[in-house]
Amino acid sequence: MLELRVADVATPCAGVRSVTLVGDGPLPSYPPGAHVGLEWAPGRLNPYSLTPTPSPRGPTPRDLPPGLDPEEYHLSIALRPDGEGGSRRVHALAPGDRVRATPPRSSFPPVGTAAHHVLVAGGIGVTPVLAHAAWHAFWGNSFEVLLVQRPGVTPHAADLRALAGDRLARATDRTAVPALLDEALRGAPWNSHVYTCGPPGLIAAVAATARRAHWVADRVHAEPFVHAPATGTPFTAVLRRSGREVAVGAGESLLDALDRAGVAAPRLCRQGVCGECVTEVAAGRVEHRDTVLGDDERDGHMALCVSRAAVGETVELQL
Repeated sequence: MLELRVADVATPCAGVRSVTLVGDGPLPSYPPGAHVGLEWAPGRLNPYSLTPTPSPRGPTPRDLPPGLDPEEYHLSIALRPDGEGGSRRVHALAPGDRVRATPPRSSFPPVGTAAHHVLVAGGIGVTPVLAHAAWHAFWGNSFEVLLVQRPGVTPHAADLRALAGDRLARATDRTAVPALLDEALRGAPWNSHVYTCGPPGLIAAVAATARRAHWVADRVHAEPFVHAPATGTPFTAVLRRSGREVAVGAGESLLDALDRAGVAAPRLCRQGVCGECVTEVAAGRVEHRDTVLGDDERDGHMALCVSRAAVGETVELQL
């Protein structure tokens, strides 16, 4: 864990708190789209995307690439009053407070071999998209950005405009989004990749538009900032190493059921995004609900926090 200190806080727009964190020594570098797990209670962590602060003058030959040897970490977190408490803890931070965080990790990096990058951000999903845009602007890569926002409540809109210029399209009316997506994806050159961070509805819309435009699934990437509840049909998980059986109710996740049974299991985001809780499945079919496992990785693995056994199945886990 990294021991960090709050150097500054700001409120870029209503309901969003930006936090600047520094360490007592050098901070680990990170790729675009990376996040840290911020500890908000003992043993409880939430992942938040690292957002570089673009220079008003733009990159110069003396600048380092965004994320390389950073002197500080920047986070922008939306307040979720109905959440478990992670965002409320962040919004209560003040300069001088100490926090603990995991080193940066990424399940949402840019693809280095892509000819063109289509970046789609919805609401607070702008944070990793801004990191991607800063990276592409630094290296001179081909990219464009679609920002879906409500007027006046999206942080970093001005930063995106400074980085992307006329490559930024904005939609404040949901009815305009389908046409903008269709134009971006149908007009993209061969070997383009699209990256979406935002609510599930926006991610689904991008995926559906990509399918209609005959994009292959490997060129469509997404990271949700909220996830659908992990409810469904009750099932049983068998823990192969101990032989125990754990019943998972309709209104709880497999990870919650393991916690209730006192079984230790890795976790971080609890949203099927980070991959920390991915566990080997020895037997049984899985209803996958995560966004971190590729098609070639889902056979024999599952994300404990959101995925469930297929209806009528029992899953055996290597726990």
